[in-house]
Amino acid sequence: MAKGVAPFDGVVDHRGEALPVLSKSSANMKMEKLLNTPMPSFDKDTPGSPFWTKLAFFFCRRTAANQFRSIEYSGMEHIPADRGSLCASWHTNGLIDPLGIMLAHPKEFVMGGRHDLVTRPVLSFWTRRLAVQPVVRKAELLRGGCSEEEATNLNGRSLLTLATGISSGFGCVLFPEGTSHDLAHMLRFRTGPMRTVLAAAAISKASGKKCPVLQPVGLHFRTRHHYRTDMWVEFAEPYYLPEDEIPQDLIQAVEKREWVEPPGDLVRSLRDGLRPHLLPITPNASSWEEHGAYHLIAQLESRRDKNPLSTWRKEVLAARKVRDRYQTEPEGEDGKPPEVVHPVVDSAKAIHVQLKERDLDGRDLDSSGLRLRKGNPIHGIGFGVKTLLMAALLPAFLLSLSPQLTLGRFLGDRTDEGVDARTTYQFLAAMFGSAMIWPFCAIVGTWFVWLNASDVSSILSIDILTIAGNEIASLAVIYFLMFPLFWSSGRMFGFWWDGYVDARRALSRLTAGRAYTQSLEERLRSLTSDLASQ
Repeated sequence: MAKGVAPFDGVVDHRGEALPVLSKSSANMKMEKLLNTPMPSFDKDTPGSPFWTKLAFFFCRRTAANQFRSIEYSGMEHIPADRGSLCASWHTNGLIDPLGIMLAHPKEFVMGGRHDLVTRPVLSFWTRRLAVQPVVRKAELLRGGCSEEEATNLNGRSLLTLATGISSGFGCVLFPEGTSHDLAHMLRFRTGPMRTVLAAAAISKASGKKCPVLQPVGLHFRTRHHYRTDMWVEFAEPYYLPEDEIPQDLIQAVEKREWVEPPGDLVRSLRDGLRPHLLPITPNASSWEEHGAYHLIAQLESRRDKNPLSTWRKEVLAARKVRDRYQTEPEGEDGKPPEVVHPVVDSAKAIHVQLKERDLDGRDLDSSGLRLRKGNPIHGIGFGVKTLLMAALLPAFLLSLSPQLTLGRFLGDRTDEGVDARTTYQFLAAMFGSAMIWPFCAIVGTWFVWLNASDVSSILSIDILTIAGNEIASLAVIYFLMFPLFWSSGRMFGFWWDGYVDARRALSRLTAGRAYTQSLEERLRSLTSDLASQ
């Protein structure tokens, strides 16, 4: 069951709130290995190993290009270039959340995260070379994963290291909620990011540097756990710290490389001050159904105004205006916004649920917004062309990417960390699989070409075993050509999948029964009339 809706098991924090249920991985703490985590260096361009950092981000960018149908970044002009920044965002998509921020941010990053990032097989190879610093969350401490002394020592070292990196001008990303979840609104904030950035500010003041900022970031995914979904990363205006309120004893302590907790009142004030900066750039709805209702209303109003929402970013911004129009009450003490009770929203919610039954949404309505649109034959022709190209590359795709797809699907479906972790496992399988599996796949592919050299030569009208002068050199060339072939097959599969999803949606619209379409049209006419009368 997803963590956002996990049943209460009786374990609470000091406020009496239910703690996140730990996965098997996060519950397995290897304290000795955590304490031996490599430390970053801030006297070079990257806190971790320059080679491994550049290589890891190269793989991340290639994988992200294939993971998402569209990627858009905005607001980078809000990121100060003359100081460090701690990016803060809501957290619903596992490791994809920090990756989305880091791929767009102009600075290199000093990284911190959940403790098991540096102890898991395969993943730890990369995180240790990137000098990721482990952090023990309150959930692990209160559930008995480690002693309070161990957590204090490890967190003090990690947070001070992160603070030093931020004060040195690097970027960092920490999530105030403390855990990834499946809800349509933010959880109550924890204090880790605030304590870290205050320590960074103290270090900056001690060394005469400009104090860092908190950088609010909006992460927007159309359907976060779907392959080839849309992503928009939105950098908002920075939240400047109250520099004059940083106490002198904190400045003196961090100057000696000692961790001292910032004043509680200052931490809480900063935490409470950050939340209003993040609320507007999150869905901030009581449920995903309510969130979908806002997007549906935005689609209907765009048709009325003849201003099509051609990108995911435009749709999010339009839905945000709709939400702000109907959401008039502040969030509750638990951080959850109250359910909006309004005839228009209730009607839109019902239509959204009805569309979702057939895997449709507001984009599937025609230009009038009163009925489902028909399919476009030109798109069908395009899908046919993509299918032919994919068929031509299918042998390379099956050889190089089917093991990764199988592994990603297996790990994503069997995880005990909820739906929010699915994309993480699929992304990691795609990224690391390319580095670990493709060299062996290329050997198999080269062997297959050599075995069928005469047939391949006839098809290509060249002698493939003499293209480099002799057979050994030619086979070496073929081996290295396998890698761009594998990459091309993966990219083609992504484009083909886009066409397949579009065709499936078109088929769903065309096969909707009479009763379904009549009911939908009646509801749409009623909702459109209500919107026009406002």
